[in-house]
Formats: sequence, structure tokens, C-alpha cells
Amino acid sequence: MIKIENLTKMYGETCAVAELSLEVPPGEICGLLGPNGAGKTTTIRILNGLARPTSGRVTLGGFDLSTHAREAKRMVGYCPDRPYLYEKLTGYEFLMFVGGLYDLSPDQVARSAQPFLERFGLIEYVGRLIEGYSHGMRQKLMIASSLLHSPRIYIVDEPMVGLDPASARKICSLIREMGSRGVTVLLSTHTLTVAEKVCDRIAILNRGRLVALGRIDELKALTKGEHRTLEEVFLKLTEEESVEEACLSGI
Repeated sequence: MIKIENLTKMYGETCAVAELSLEVPPGEICGLLGPNGAGKTTTIRILNGLARPTSGRVTLGGFDLSTHAREAKRMVGYCPDRPYLYEKLTGYEFLMFVGGLYDLSPDQVARSAQPFLERFGLIEYVGRLIEGYSHGMRQKLMIASSLLHSPRIYIVDEPMVGLDPASARKICSLIREMGSRGVTVLLSTHTLTVAEKVCDRIAILNRGRLVALGRIDELKALTKGEHRTLEEVFLKLTEEESVEEACLSGI
């Protein structure tokens, strides 16, 4: 379970995230949406322990991230939007490196990685240097590495970037399977069609604040049913919020 309580992050006088509260229970796939600068990346960085909040509390799987960071982080799998990999390692060596961070033995890594390598068509490439991988292959290797330790919480940022349609479909299917097994999933994406197909609920951020949260039908109700697609609802909610704030500030 992910529990975020009154989370605020300031960079100098700039507020990146403002009093964000959000709960994602086990088995739910929650989409985190928002325009550029909405606070999505900052939120994800805090959840992964890569940034400290100015105030507020984050609990992951029952562990307070500020007081039990090691226990909390061991429950989390994270796939960033850009696959930063060690190019002079082979795919196999990289998997072994990541597995070692979670105290997995070589045999455990091999057993855990095999289904993902087969699913993503990486079996014949895993012995090659990563520097020769395409962007899509790197992305799939990163996803496989982030799941080696069977995380109970999965945070994934733009997982479909650089993937062909067939690979993107496999990733969507994998995420849905994870949700059905009780894994808590937080999915950040700009691809609204993916969010609409995969997510159980959607959280929309704008200017650091949570402006909407709910199922697709509930979000549509917020716009009085005037919009039929998530894209239309998203644009309506974020544009109205921006216009309202501009008016209040006298712009």
C-alpha cells in the first residue's frame, strides 16, 4: 500500500508539490497524470527516497519512509522513464548486479529473470553488451530488473516510451497481471489512452496539487458528462484549474 499524507516539497520559494494526500491500496493500479511541471516527477522521487519532502509523510507497505527507509525501499520496484544502464555490462551481468542489491543469489536472479526475458524476447540478447541494445530493448531490460525481487509496490514512469505496439501491449498486460496479484501499482504517464486502459483510478496533478481523483466515470462526472474520453476530461480539469489560479493571482 502507498499512503501519502499532506506531502509538500519546496525548492527555495518554488512549491513543486503542495499538501498532496493519496492512498493506493494493494491490487490497485493508480494512474498519476498531469501536465509538465505538475509535480509528478517530484512525487515519484520522494516515494523512491531520491528526494526528501519538506513536510508530510509517506508510508510504503506499512513502513514510514522517513524512519524505516530500508524496509520500505525493499518492498518497492521502480522503473524510470529513461533506462539508465551500465553499457559495458551484458544484460545478464546487469541483472545480476541489480539482484545483488536485493541480496538475491545468482540462481534466484536467473529464475526470477527468465519469465521476463522470454516474455520480452530478450533471451538471445542477454549475453550481449548493453551498448548494442536498442532503446526498446533497454527499456524492457530495465523493467525486468525492477521486478527481480517480486516487489509488493511497483512505481513505473512512462513505461511505453520507445516501445513498439506489440511490446507496449505486453507491458500493459504485465501491469494488469500485477494488479490482479495484489501488487500496488502507481503508473505515471502522458499517454492517456494507456492510463484509460490500464488504471483502476486516476489521480490528476496540476501545479503541485491534486485536482481530481477517481475512476474514469467519476472523473467524467466532474465535468458533468460533457467529455467522453480521458484526454478530454484531463484537458478540461487542468485547463480550468490553470485559468482559475491565473484569475486569482491577477494575471
